[in-house]
Amino acid sequence: MFLALFASCNQGQYHKLIEAESFDDKGGWVVDPQFVEQMGSPYLLAHGLGIPVENARQAIDLPSGGRYHIWARTKNWAPGDWEAPGRFQVIINGKKLKTILGTAEGWGWQYAGSIRVKDLHCLVELQDLSGFGARCDAVYINSGKISPPSDPDELLRWRRKMLSESDTPPESESFDLVITGGGIAGCAAAIAAAEQGLKVALIHDRPVLGGNASSEIRVHTEGITWKAARILNMLNTVWWPNGSPDAALDDKKRHDNMAKYPDISVFLNWRAYTTNVTDDSISSVDARHTSTGETMRFMAPLFVDCTGDGWIGYWAGAEYMYGREDSSEYNENWEIHGELWSPAEADGRVMGSSVLWRTVDTGRSVAFPEVPWATAVAGDYSATSGTWKWEFSRNDLHQVDDAEEIRDHMHRAVYGSFSNAKKDPANANLALEWVSWLVGKRESRRLTGDYIYTFDDEKTMREFPDAVAMEERDIDVHYQQNLKDPSQPDFLSEALFYKVDHYYIPYRTLYSRNIKNLFMAGRCFSCSHVGLGGPRVMHTTGQMGVAVGYAAALCKKYNTGPRGVYLNHIGELKKLIDDCSK
Repeated sequence: MFLALFASCNQGQYHKLIEAESFDDKGGWVVDPQFVEQMGSPYLLAHGLGIPVENARQAIDLPSGGRYHIWARTKNWAPGDWEAPGRFQVIINGKKLKTILGTAEGWGWQYAGSIRVKDLHCLVELQDLSGFGARCDAVYINSGKISPPSDPDELLRWRRKMLSESDTPPESESFDLVITGGGIAGCAAAIAAAEQGLKVALIHDRPVLGGNASSEIRVHTEGITWKAARILNMLNTVWWPNGSPDAALDDKKRHDNMAKYPDISVFLNWRAYTTNVTDDSISSVDARHTSTGETMRFMAPLFVDCTGDGWIGYWAGAEYMYGREDSSEYNENWEIHGELWSPAEADGRVMGSSVLWRTVDTGRSVAFPEVPWATAVAGDYSATSGTWKWEFSRNDLHQVDDAEEIRDHMHRAVYGSFSNAKKDPANANLALEWVSWLVGKRESRRLTGDYIYTFDDEKTMREFPDAVAMEERDIDVHYQQNLKDPSQPDFLSEALFYKVDHYYIPYRTLYSRNIKNLFMAGRCFSCSHVGLGGPRVMHTTGQMGVAVGYAAALCKKYNTGPRGVYLNHIGELKKLIDDCSK
């Protein structure tokens, strides 16, 4: 196995960089790759729900005996006038270094201490001290007490040099279609394309497929399957309450069904990090394994962005939208029950991200630690479980750029609200069973296609000549409860609902307006903020995936691009969709 570890001697100084996510034995720590673009790397997270997790361990060999200095890149994720919740220490060969880490605000290097080494075969351990979100990006060992760089750009260059990483991945593979994002839309696109004979790569940065429907986030699939039922029934969930552990059963169903297709190569735990573009077309996507650090180039004539955040389009220079448009731009100046669905002036507000959670009755009294750093967010709000309403969005926080802060804010809300609930004797036997550490996003970037789908299309049930998906679900657009009632906590949401019989999604919303060979399926499809309110659910996005998978097959058949399918072969695409259930 490739280990993201580098050691060298420079003018007599020895230094070694160990990427924490590459530890051979991660113990109870988990690899968190959600925020690579913001802080530079996946990292190890001690997500113990208030109980310290088992140590992470990595064996290393040092060149000689002597004194070595150790740093860890980490952060205090809840700074304030209290003991930092994410505390941990580094242990070398059983000796605990003196500094308590995870206590400095913002991502940066903390000096862990020094140790004199005799045994050159060393064991490095990370010891979690609280169970509340300790995080370690990397460990740096140096014989001369030379601290690593802190400036983000300098750190990136230094890191790449330390890991001997080149601009071009050493391995590459060619496919007919490369799909990034293994949620319901991405999996559906892969199956549809493979059934038409395409060789497909599906890149996904988690160990399980399903996205928001997976056992890591646990939102059941909603909407109708329409003509894509045969494919979507291989991928969707039965109805269980959001947050249920029954999601694991649907994980297994999903993986078993995907494995039936030899033309689909699934790359789990690989996270795309850039695209390569020539003449407004993507030539390849580069991805990195979230634990080992290996890189690989995925080449194809066609690409599908199912990342939700629109990362492939964003890197390729695709036009995109973010936030709420002003009410006149798309004729969305509708006031329903006193609520204005679009603002008079455009702003950066979007629907938020949720963190679901559950408790269990243990049958005996269970203590829960004091969490002043969490009740500072929760206030006096008390709860014993979290539904979809546990959602956070704020004008000054970007759902992509500030995603870690959003997740951490929700964790403080969860732990603080549960701590308040534990003060009630009726909840003495309750313990936290599960809290998601992945954010379940509703909205972020929306890539621009040849058509922008709007609320007006939904409410008028507009029929499109290129309709490839249909939905019957009510339109609902979320907003934070405290916008309407300032006394409510900022981490709970409500929804505006609009009832409509059905509505259609046109194919023109599923390919980029300015990147010639890019499809998109999922919540990053081409729509306005309010237009996303209905089609964002997973059965609808799965229908989008089926449509683009079939469209990719027609692109290959006729040597054309996504727009060419609309101009010349839309009838054949619709027939493929009609025949999907046969």
